[in-house]
Amino acid sequence: MIKVNTHEAKLNFSQLMTQVANGQEVLITRSGHDFAKLVPIKKASIKRVPGQDADIAWIADDFNTELPDELQKYFVTTEESKPE
Repeated sequence: MIKVNTHEAKLNFSQLMTQVANGQEVLITRSGHDFAKLVPIKKASIKRVPGQDADIAWIADDFNTELPDELQKYFVTTEESKPE
């Protein structure tokens, strides 16, 4: 693990990002105390399959219709959010 202070991190940001891209972790310190950690993002190990939930998930036909008045009273509206 690479350890640098905030000043060094600012000056060498591009090089640190290259190190992170190559799998290194970078610990950034401030006033001698650990402050932040830069780590590479782990890629998803499972590939997503489009449409795999097609028979499970659905959207109701009335999904986008206005709520009934008895439910709308529970939502706060402002003058800015009211349709014209």
